Amino acid sequence: MVQLIVGKKGKGKTKHLLDKVNSEVQQVSGSIVYLDKSTKHMYELNNKIRLIDVSSYLISDSSEFLGFVCGIISQDHDLQQMYFDSFLKIACLENESLEPVVGKLEKIGEAFGVDFILSVSLDESEIPVSMKEKIIVSL
Repeated sequence: MVQLIVGKKGKGKTKHLLDKVNSEVQQVSGSIVYLDKSTKHMYELNNKIRLIDVSSYLISDSSEFLGFVCGIISQDHDLQQMYFDSFLKIACLENESLEPVVGKLEKIGEAFGVDFILSVSLDESEIPVSMKEKIIVSL
């Protein structure tokens, strides 16, 4: 399952994402991974959540990002949820369409039982109609 937290830059998406991940860590039986563009939020995350600074891995396009995500999943058979802060930036999608990558994440999630929660710096009106049902928070 893929869920979206959407809103323009500076609207508070990261706070919603951090609140959600920190409350979910108490309820899930598997592990949680939080992908971000830096380690800035390290001390705001519960210590049971694995933070990965994607900028350290020289990812240059969305295909490499999806391969990176699959690599993480392949290493952790208990992985239950993945949170992506600054999704457009870390997935190298700043000037590209969301739909193909989100569609692949949906298939990966179904195949391996992983839920993805994405923070996307777009207004709800900029999200494709086919993805509107995935929005859980719009700021």
